[in-house]
Amino acid sequence: MTRIGILTSGGDCPGLNATIRGVAKAVYRNVKDAQIIGIVDGYHGLIHGEYHAMQPSDFSGILTRGGTILGTSRQPYKLMRVIGEDNVDKVRNMKENYRKMKLDCLLTLGGNGTHKTANLLSEEGLNVIGLPKTIDNDIYGTDVTFGFHTAVDIATEVIDRLHTTACSHKRVMVVEIMGNKAGWLTLYAGIAGGADCIVIPEIPFDIKKLCQGIEERMDGGKAFSIVAVAEGAMTKQEAKLKKKERARLRVEQGITTLTETIAKQIGEATGIETRTVVPGHILRGGSPSSYDRILATQFGVYAAQLIDQKMFGVSVAMENGIVTAHPLSEVAGVSKLVPPDHQMITVAKDIGICFGD
Repeated sequence: MTRIGILTSGGDCPGLNATIRGVAKAVYRNVKDAQIIGIVDGYHGLIHGEYHAMQPSDFSGILTRGGTILGTSRQPYKLMRVIGEDNVDKVRNMKENYRKMKLDCLLTLGGNGTHKTANLLSEEGLNVIGLPKTIDNDIYGTDVTFGFHTAVDIATEVIDRLHTTACSHKRVMVVEIMGNKAGWLTLYAGIAGGADCIVIPEIPFDIKKLCQGIEERMDGGKAFSIVAVAEGAMTKQEAKLKKKERARLRVEQGITTLTETIAKQIGEATGIETRTVVPGHILRGGSPSSYDRILATQFGVYAAQLIDQKMFGVSVAMENGIVTAHPLSEVAGVSKLVPPDHQMITVAKDIGICFGD
């Protein structure tokens, strides 16, 4: 019998259940005497031995369901080898529980942190396959991650709805989009939603340039503007500092969120009434789009094929429309950021979107 462990780790997103379903359907069809073991709440369940054998019926009706039927949690990679006050050796426990479950392999569905730990376990001798999940679309080696397109759709609808109220009240609406390190989600949703300004971490901004862009719209007869801001955006001055220095500076300046600060500065500089909108976790909730259902199914089926081929230590990826895999050692710890010269940046600028640079 082939025993396959599966866990979902990190932030949830649409498409996790669709991927689990894709794996299960392909495994039961193509892998002889397969048994899937569901590990509860991500690496927490692997560390503490919380798991259960799953039945084919457990995977029925979950294609359209958001979140994850296995539960998830965040277990910071930097603490994986740190033994805390609970005296738990997390790496040792994960290896022991892998063996207690008599697993032949482990599938880990998650983002960058999840892939780091997956690579760690692979280096420790476990058979691991990663599947790239994140609404940030920042996992190295894959053109797209499941969850991203659904989040783009949701963020786009948020921006769409802001247009009518911004126009009615002649306001500037500053909307904060998830994305601490990478601006893919803000960039795509900003273009799709017709934002007038887009602010992303990869292109540090000058508030004067943002205000100038908005004032140029006013001079052209446009009485409102939409500014899409990635939550990890930074000013040109902040970009010269290290992360801890930026955080300290914001505390000293009394900045709670950069979005609020941008809105305040725009209002003061332009005289236009300005409001902020933070959709937050709405962006990662609900049912996956048709695109993500298909992508998740493709990834899940390919993972099942890798299991059948006994090809481990890799992460599934989509490259140029083809599903493939890359070594975990090449993927783990590498973020895929938006290149400042990316074609989508050029497209945005060519239609008049201001990046504040």
